[in-house]
Amino acid sequence: MKSVKKNSVMIKGNKYGIIVVLNPDADFEDLKEQITEKFKESSKFFEKAKMAISFEGRKLSDEEQQEILDIISNNTDMQIVCIIDNDPQKEELFRKTLEQKLMELESNTGQFYKGILRSGTSLEFENSVVIIGDVNNGARVVSKGNIIVLGSLRGNAYAGASGNTNSFVVALDMRPTQIRIADVIARSPDKPIKDEVKEAKIAFLEDGHIYIEPLNKSILNDIKL
Repeated sequence: MKSVKKNSVMIKGNKYGIIVVLNPDADFEDLKEQITEKFKESSKFFEKAKMAISFEGRKLSDEEQQEILDIISNNTDMQIVCIIDNDPQKEELFRKTLEQKLMELESNTGQFYKGILRSGTSLEFENSVVIIGDVNNGARVVSKGNIIVLGSLRGNAYAGASGNTNSFVVALDMRPTQIRIADVIARSPDKPIKDEVKEAKIAFLEDGHIYIEPLNKSILNDIKL
């Protein structure tokens, strides 16, 4: 049997998912043991997260991929929503695929709106909503659940309108005039930050305050999707 190295399995992440790097020379059974150990140790970190996954380092059969997914499922509360194949622009592929899967997941209990919400427009939803487009300055979105904007959020967003403090707001470009979650309100600074990098962000409520953070696995760890 080939000797196994402790670093034969590495877990890396980006804003949209995780990459499991596997030693191409290690025995697969040894790799499974290390995968089990690493995900057990990280189970709290990945709790309740919905993520995409990719494998690097060695070619896996469909059966081997499924064995690894079963290990992750049995040792964490993380939900793998899709598998990403190797790609030189992996993070962009992660983003696009995760957006699609999030929409599919939200479709079970939510609603969709496709189009640009212009100034003066106000929309209200009984369930979570996925907006495929921009929410311009002066527009307003209200939802009793979550609000996911697959575009730019520059207007007002009010999630958890029924008082749900676990609700959240996600936008690919988060520059709102105002965000409200349940009874807590956060406003944008009077002077916008110059040259701010566009990236997916999530606004969530914690300890009576609204926080806006980059959308990554460490944030998803504490968010109920």
